[in-house]
Amino acid sequence: MKLLPKIDIHVHAVPEVMIYRQTGDSFPLPSMVRAMYDAHNIEKGVLLPDGPIPAGAEDILSPREAWNMTKDFPETFGWWFAPVSPEISDNSPNTNLSHYLNQYKKFGARGVGELSENRYFDDPFMLNLFKHCEMCDMPIIFHVGNLGGDYGIVDDLGFPRLEKVLGMFPKLKFLGHSQKFWAEIAPCTLEERNGYPTGKIAPGGRIPELMRKYPNLCGDLSAGSGYNAITRDPEFGYAFLEEFQDRLYFGTDICSNEDFDNDMLLLSDFLDDAVQKGKISYTAYEKISRGNALDLLEK
Repeated sequence: MKLLPKIDIHVHAVPEVMIYRQTGDSFPLPSMVRAMYDAHNIEKGVLLPDGPIPAGAEDILSPREAWNMTKDFPETFGWWFAPVSPEISDNSPNTNLSHYLNQYKKFGARGVGELSENRYFDDPFMLNLFKHCEMCDMPIIFHVGNLGGDYGIVDDLGFPRLEKVLGMFPKLKFLGHSQKFWAEIAPCTLEERNGYPTGKIAPGGRIPELMRKYPNLCGDLSAGSGYNAITRDPEFGYAFLEEFQDRLYFGTDICSNEDFDNDMLLLSDFLDDAVQKGKISYTAYEKISRGNALDLLEK
């Protein structure tokens, strides 16, 4: 059985380190990402830059740098997404964001993200951004956060606001990511939603429910949160991978020069093991490992 090199839907890096975090680490350099990729059978990834320094970040990667890195390191960064804030230009919920999105597309941007605005999903600024992303056929990767003192788009437990926008923009692909997104693969409390819930997954999780109801909701399996959601209850995880095989994307969320032993890098081996043991079909394995990403990125 041929084990496949993965396409990473979610990676962060910088061409050179300018700012170190208080913890002493930094965004990784391309060579560091390449070493992590080689160790875990990952071919290349989608580079996610930042706009103005977002909450929780000390350094940024500009769109111009991201575009240049895909040219300078095409074997590691095959594509990039644009970091579009809904507040750019006029700082208005009526700004013509298509004007900017279409310019990014001319430079090869394949989507928008990682969206981490600390606004509600149905905030007028966010609705305007979603409208223009849909008009310009730019899928989004979003991070979910708490309101204030956090980063990420905000929603209540159960994602009523996300459900609202999924219905409003049916042609826009929403790739969900982060602890607060993946915690709701199972019923959970607000406290559990802020962490990494463990144990068996009971029926009734909002993420499976929303994915069944809205074909435009997809899953970015990156970070410890994605890995935890799929592996905390392996039998449920295998069934989830099989059921939603057309809308799940392998990812890492590498964002530090010290991520070599992070759980996010274990998902590649988990998928390889699952297909070898017959826990998931080879078709699902191929789609999640790389096929879905290539369909999204190479259209």
